[in-house]
Amino acid sequence: MTALSVLDLSPITQGSTASQSLANSLDLARHAERLGYRRYWLAEHHNMPGIASAATSVVIAHVAGGTKSIRVGAGGIMLPNHAPLVIAEQFGTLAALFPGRIDLGLGRAPGTDMLTARALRRNLERADNFPQDVVELMGYFQPAEEGQRIRAVPGEGQSVPVWILGSSLYGAQLAALLGLPYAFASHFAPAELDHALEVYRTRFQPSAQLEKPYVMLGLNVFAAPSDAEAKLLFSSLQQAFVNLRSGRPGQLPPPVENYDRDLDPAAKTMLAQALSCAVVGSPETVRQGIDAFISRTGADELMVTAQCFDHAARVRSFEILADVHKSMSKAA
Repeated sequence: MTALSVLDLSPITQGSTASQSLANSLDLARHAERLGYRRYWLAEHHNMPGIASAATSVVIAHVAGGTKSIRVGAGGIMLPNHAPLVIAEQFGTLAALFPGRIDLGLGRAPGTDMLTARALRRNLERADNFPQDVVELMGYFQPAEEGQRIRAVPGEGQSVPVWILGSSLYGAQLAALLGLPYAFASHFAPAELDHALEVYRTRFQPSAQLEKPYVMLGLNVFAAPSDAEAKLLFSSLQQAFVNLRSGRPGQLPPPVENYDRDLDPAAKTMLAQALSCAVVGSPETVRQGIDAFISRTGADELMVTAQCFDHAARVRSFEILADVHKSMSKAA
């Protein structure tokens, strides 16, 4: 049965604070661990009033330190924002603190607007060096060779699994070439999903880390006792997307009844495209949606995200999904 994991953007809801958001992230991670989710990833975003995980490696340490067994990682680190050596040291340190539990997903996008990207990178040409930076970073995790003058300490000799993240064919090609697991951002950019999967699987070259292709797909899941309740929860994400695409990013808004009913056609079309990989509904609706998505894509793992305004409702959504997954596993 396809494994389930959690992607957390550590949402800051309207009227709340980053401190509360980070506390909620740890609480959700503890529930995910109890419920049997495989891993818990956090994402790097900058200059986003509604996201508290900008210092991603710090938040990973916060979550890993408050849990016991679940894998914790980055989904992902936007590598062009950083020197590969720095990331090797950060994740080498995390691996030393939490052996066998740390994942490192790497992305090529800035995770922000271009003005902020310039403030982060200073030199935007670094994005063009992404493949070389990935190889350099992976090299720092290898045992040091005699005479090696630049070493990642901590880092060298650490078995930190590296993933390639993407929402286009670029990441699929690189992951296949390097023989790395591939995570596709279908939860917000699904347009190239089918083509990217075909490219990755047909061009995959085995590596020391991975013998055969391994695909993890992002999926929005909003589960509640009824379809109507789940649809109401989903409206917070819909509002956030419309605000973001309209140049008005902000904190995660509270849910609104029948939010999409009065939207203009352009906004409805944008939401239908960007959030097409979403399963919203009661346990039975979720079961059918998950089954259909797995059957269509053949995903090895689902990275589930749920941007709910109410933290208790978010926890409950993941509990419902875990129960559905267990029943599907027994049936299989």
